[in-house]
Amino acid sequence: MTNPLLAEWETPFGLPPFADISDDDFEPALDAALGEARANIAAIADNPDAPTFTNSIEALELADETLGKVLSTFFNLAGTDSNPKREALQRDFSPKLSAYSSEITMNEALFQRIDALWQTRDTLDLNDEQNRVLYLTRRGFVRSGAELEGEDRDRLKDVKARLAILGTEFTQNLLADERGWFMPLGEEDLEGLPEFVIDAARAAGEEKDTDGLVVTLSRSLIVPFLQFSPRRDLRQRAYSAWTSRGANGGETDNRAITAEVLKLREERARLLGHATFADYKLETEMAGAPGAVRDLLMQVWTPARATANADAAVLEAMLRADGHDGPLEPWDWRYYSEKRRAAEHDLNEAELKPYLQLDRMIDAAFDCAGRLFGIEARPLEDVALNHSDARAWEITRDGDHLAIFIGDYFARGSKRSGAWCAALRSQKKLGGDQPPIVINVCNFAKPPEGQPALLSYDDARTLFHEFGHALHQMLSDVTYESISGTSVARDFVELPSQLFEHWLEVPEVLAEFATHAETGAPMPKDLLDRLLAAATYDMGFQTVEYVASALVDLDFHAGPAPADPMQRQAEVLEDIGMPRAIGMRHATPHFAHVFAGDGYSSGYYSYMWSEVMDADAFEAFEEAGDAFDADMAERLETHILSTGGSREAAELYTAFRGRMPGPEALLRGRGLAA
Repeated sequence: MTNPLLAEWETPFGLPPFADISDDDFEPALDAALGEARANIAAIADNPDAPTFTNSIEALELADETLGKVLSTFFNLAGTDSNPKREALQRDFSPKLSAYSSEITMNEALFQRIDALWQTRDTLDLNDEQNRVLYLTRRGFVRSGAELEGEDRDRLKDVKARLAILGTEFTQNLLADERGWFMPLGEEDLEGLPEFVIDAARAAGEEKDTDGLVVTLSRSLIVPFLQFSPRRDLRQRAYSAWTSRGANGGETDNRAITAEVLKLREERARLLGHATFADYKLETEMAGAPGAVRDLLMQVWTPARATANADAAVLEAMLRADGHDGPLEPWDWRYYSEKRRAAEHDLNEAELKPYLQLDRMIDAAFDCAGRLFGIEARPLEDVALNHSDARAWEITRDGDHLAIFIGDYFARGSKRSGAWCAALRSQKKLGGDQPPIVINVCNFAKPPEGQPALLSYDDARTLFHEFGHALHQMLSDVTYESISGTSVARDFVELPSQLFEHWLEVPEVLAEFATHAETGAPMPKDLLDRLLAAATYDMGFQTVEYVASALVDLDFHAGPAPADPMQRQAEVLEDIGMPRAIGMRHATPHFAHVFAGDGYSSGYYSYMWSEVMDADAFEAFEEAGDAFDADMAERLETHILSTGGSREAAELYTAFRGRMPGPEALLRGRGLAA
């Protein structure tokens, strides 16, 4: 029988044939797709004709289409619904894919063709997009070692292969720790917990096949537990488990992996002629150099730390008033901060949550995108997706098909933590128009059967954030897949996602879509006003936990690799004066952004760098007098959302806004301005 991954996909809209795929199909499909891709690469490299943009660069763009289909399907399932077979396949695939990547970028004949085109580019009559693709292709080859020779060339292959294996091990260890821990709750442990937390704990118990209620390490469950449980002993136990992921000893301990990763990254950078891995990594980003990153982070760190320290004093006084001796601890912060928010803003999560239904927040995201960019979403029925919890919509504009959007929103033990956006298929025009298939993955607490899913305000922001990434993919309008959608500088890629979060805070959006789960009534105006007035509440805490992680990441990569990353983490936190009652958002053993792969290594600062732009960009709409100003929305799509990586990020932003921003709007938005 034909392998369904290799056959023509006769599915609606070309979706992967999830219903027909078994785990046994992936390995033979990968091997066949790699064989096809290798043959295509060899045909390009060995072509006796003189290199042209068509027979070299465009041919390279199309060389591994089948491989892309196989891998996008596999990694989607491995991330959203893992099992032992898929985890074993990931471990097997990592060295194979690393070897294939090195074969391409170190193919001397292939690189000579690319380099020849680059040297004669002024005579080739290329358009701007083609020139950009040629430049990025050659740069990617050079940064992957195409100009290395002899032992250095061989060593870089080995380093990259080992890093691929370590990234997979790190991810699977983290998933195992998250999947393996839960804390049962007895009747006596439910004191102070709102009904939505109890419901989520009951649903989590069902997912874990236990008789009772449990707290898991899903952020959407453990955070509200830390906010509301008056049981300090249980808060400490849950917080300690949450923050010790990847550092529990035994086979799933990630600490040795992080040390080896950092050492290998340093070696990789030196092989490629860079003093540090941060110098290598930031060469292609907007920031350009480690010093620029540190300058921005410290501009934000100083006022954030001062705000957090002032808040800590207030919360510690509340702790002592409750009869507890000793200092405020990290497992105390969220509990007393929630009590303080209720007292100072007459606002608490339990009051808000019934108005933040998942389905209504999805509707709100679609509505905002429709008002801004003219798109419409039509639910798809009876299509096979990656999991029974997932759902899909056809995205159209003026009646024309634009994209397929998939939402997979609920936490489960087989799904890795966090939230992300991925393209099962990216937009391109080369070889025929290819509309994108985009998925948003979240980890919201799943409600009991028959009840609506309720979000925290932070959850709702996450939903808007990931849909902003999806818009970047779905509105892409370029010829070449290599520069499509989110294929942009890492410290630019978060601009569309973080910018879209701002529309959740537009009063008219919440007034329409924040409706009560039981009564259907809109959020009362006084509650809406209190919610928006508290928008910067606890921002010192939120900023400190993020910036601390970004500074540790930068330090790890901007100098010699530390022999003991945990010791170095402690030293960095001491140097910057980390408040004792706040933990890093991502401690080293579970810092998946940095150690599950190279994506955000030396680049966790990117969220803050992009926030400088997103705060300034939304001010452009405010200056226009309308959050849905049509001219400004058209400029945003024309210069940022549709253009992918077709120009340098700074050029794209300047074309939209007329200038590059400073951090002032960011500090104002976070309530940290002097």
